[in-house]
Amino acid sequence: MRMVDIIAKKRNGGELTKEEINFFIEGYTKGEIPDYQASALAMAIYFQKMNMRETIDLTLAMRDSGDVLKLDKIEGIIGDKHSTGGVGDKTSLVLIPLMGACGIKMAKMSGRGLGHTGGTIDKLESFPGFSTHLSEEAFISQINDIGIAINGQTGNLTPADKKLYALRDVTATVENMSLIAASIMCKKLAAGADIIVLDVKCGSGAFMKTKKDAVALAKTMVEIGKGAGKRVRAVVSDMDQPLGYAVGNILEVMEAVDTLKGEGPADLKRLVMVLGAQILLESGYVEDVKEAERMLKYNLESGQALKKFHELIASQGGDDSFCDDPSALLKNTESYEVKADSDGYVTGIVSDKIGLASMILGGGRATKESQINLSVGLVLKVKVADQVKKGDCIGVIYSCDHAKTLEAEKMIKEAIHIGQDSVRKRKLILDIID
Repeated sequence: MRMVDIIAKKRNGGELTKEEINFFIEGYTKGEIPDYQASALAMAIYFQKMNMRETIDLTLAMRDSGDVLKLDKIEGIIGDKHSTGGVGDKTSLVLIPLMGACGIKMAKMSGRGLGHTGGTIDKLESFPGFSTHLSEEAFISQINDIGIAINGQTGNLTPADKKLYALRDVTATVENMSLIAASIMCKKLAAGADIIVLDVKCGSGAFMKTKKDAVALAKTMVEIGKGAGKRVRAVVSDMDQPLGYAVGNILEVMEAVDTLKGEGPADLKRLVMVLGAQILLESGYVEDVKEAERMLKYNLESGQALKKFHELIASQGGDDSFCDDPSALLKNTESYEVKADSDGYVTGIVSDKIGLASMILGGGRATKESQINLSVGLVLKVKVADQVKKGDCIGVIYSCDHAKTLEAEKMIKEAIHIGQDSVRKRKLILDIID
């Protein structure tokens, strides 16, 4: 078998066999296939596409290119959740302890933020001493003990995906449905959970800008999961405005804690309830959505979810004394109000600009090597459809650099569109694929 023949076959619109896909992934992972041939195949796939069978085989080959977590020592049903990334997305901080309080084991592998999307690990590391470097044994032990764990990627998971993604990033071959879905799902499958719920974001602050593309990605990932023998559901949610109001690591932790207290923004609470209901339904713990929502609401309002969050922070070495009031974690920042320049209605909020404003303040990473300031960011005071008057506060910046504050203020005002005509509130849940 020769790599040049595989490239030519796909270039000409042929369907790759499982053996050909495995040959490529194994050879590329080992360094036996050079970047220029991998680039050529990625471009051929970009133009000629892959069918579902090829996409599933590619995903499984990338999953098996490294370690696959064995979670058979965990008692009970194991769930996992993945978001395709957005602005102000602190959902995991609420959903994971809430599901633990409901009796579902949650084994979550998370990443750091890059660009304007925040990383769950960065937010959790706001708590002094919190570790996301659990060994596989410690990860499994903690889930058996308290029901939940959130960890950074351990061991040698999906090395083929790391190499291929880096290559796609510099060869303009990122935007292909099969390659995107395989990249996401190989990591989820390698993490070993029984149930996977996917939060596929759609809009200006998301990778998928249109509902059509977001639904297509969601359906592809659900099919991949089914092909791999997993129980997978997907929720397509709006990211044409930030989720909640807070954007920035500790600020988002504060908002997540409010939600764990049964308070918090309505959209964040709604998304958590929908995602949680999908996990409960797939697990067989409940018979319908109403029963699922009753269970979720009880565990939020009774304080059981917040108690589980305390357990999570303490079990991974963090100081859980900040769990009830994480505002005490904010350091060396000053607040600055952003005022509306005119009367009217908020007709739109460009999410990625809001995310970039937080990144400019130091709350995000321009590169993987960038150092972030966990205390900076912003808290919006408006949502789409809200009425404002000139001089009203539309956002609060938390910063430690005046020049960056002014730059962020300009970007926030550009992102929040104020018009004279009223508009409808945005729909949060756009579709559910089960």
